Amino acid sequence: MKLWSGRFQKETDGKVNDFNSSIRFDARLYREDIRGSIAHASMMGEQGIISPEEARKLVSGLEDLLADIEAGKVEFSPDNEDIHMNIEALLTERLGETGKRLHTARSRNDQVAVDLRLYLKREIPKVLEQILDLQRVLVKKAEENLDTVMPGYTHLQRAQPITFAHHMMAYANMFCRDVTRLEDCLGRMDRSPLGSGALAGTTHPLDRRKTAELLGFAGITENSLDGVSDRDYAIELCSALSILMMHLSRFSEEIILWCSWEFKFVELDDAFSTGSSIMPQKKNPDVAELVRGKTGRVYGSLVTLLTVMKSLPLAYNKDMQEDKEPVFDALDTVRLCLPVFTGMVDTMKVRPDNMRKAAEKGFLNATDCADYLAKRGVPFRDAYTASGRLVRECVEAGKTLEELSLEELRKYSPAFDGDVYQALSLDECVAQRKTEGGPAPEEVRRQMDLILKFVEARTGEK
Repeated sequence: MKLWSGRFQKETDGKVNDFNSSIRFDARLYREDIRGSIAHASMMGEQGIISPEEARKLVSGLEDLLADIEAGKVEFSPDNEDIHMNIEALLTERLGETGKRLHTARSRNDQVAVDLRLYLKREIPKVLEQILDLQRVLVKKAEENLDTVMPGYTHLQRAQPITFAHHMMAYANMFCRDVTRLEDCLGRMDRSPLGSGALAGTTHPLDRRKTAELLGFAGITENSLDGVSDRDYAIELCSALSILMMHLSRFSEEIILWCSWEFKFVELDDAFSTGSSIMPQKKNPDVAELVRGKTGRVYGSLVTLLTVMKSLPLAYNKDMQEDKEPVFDALDTVRLCLPVFTGMVDTMKVRPDNMRKAAEKGFLNATDCADYLAKRGVPFRDAYTASGRLVRECVEAGKTLEELSLEELRKYSPAFDGDVYQALSLDECVAQRKTEGGPAPEEVRRQMDLILKFVEARTGEK
């Protein structure tokens, strides 16, 4: 018999029961559900809603049930719909009438809301730890490649010379934003909805702040309607995870390009590559490709939640049962991707010679040529035109700018002098970009230190 069957004269149709049941996916909330119930029972005992002895029995029974679940001794029943009703039914089997008192002054609406918040509060720090691990690896790769010159690109066309270390720090900074977004999300969800009831609170003298304190929340939700109907925190989490996956996907795309024969900037370790069933020469970047593909899956979770919530009147609606699967899947996907992606980056071999060869082609120093003239008093637009004409001449002659004689250079501007060749060298082009955020080695070193401080501030490591 259903715990809510008092109003009904017929048994639930089997198909409806299967359709309505959520235990197949919300079973993972059993720890949080029991934690919430222990806090609720303890508070009710203190407030005189139930006797202190009944509260002690409920807490002890819930602790024993948790131990049995953890030991694999408990099997949940789909007939009890969800994790909340399964826990209550199992507790009632063990404690009899006392077990039936657990749901006093509580609804499944505020129960599921507190469970999901507690679960996400436990899971988000695990994602944060994985991102920080990746940032450590990026700093390590940057340390190894402070002087590794490579082409920087716009429109996937070679643009200006940078270093591989500078490129790694670009991603490290993206991941800083991902960390702070998740931290912000964690801060906003740190409010307990327990005590909101179905939508309008309760006539029992609850102490909501006590249960919030017992559960480790920073405070309570201030409106009972909002407390049970809010899923902003879940949407915000999926949004933050989607942006994180977007960053991983961009990085994956570059790694896929870089390890191709057309680039050969990096080589992936055998342990993080796969082969072909028919082409023996192949070494495929499947890890990067799967991360790129799984990004769409996390986006789908975000869109699912936004779509579920977009037309719901207050307060709780059964549609909101659809909140958990996309959140769980997004978290699972991100937590699956991050460690394998980090391992791939950590073990990949960088090929500095190939990066430099690519940087030597494509006139990456053309802007530096124009800057050279501008520093000698030539208006930048005139300097830009002269540099562009020199590039055109080089293309026609099959030369680089450095290979032109001083006489050839002076045909386009008399401001050229013998020190122009130093200014046009790739190493000098990089070294002189000392503005904050630029690719000069000492400036990239500063960026690396900032990332390490960012990580250390969250881990206590030195």
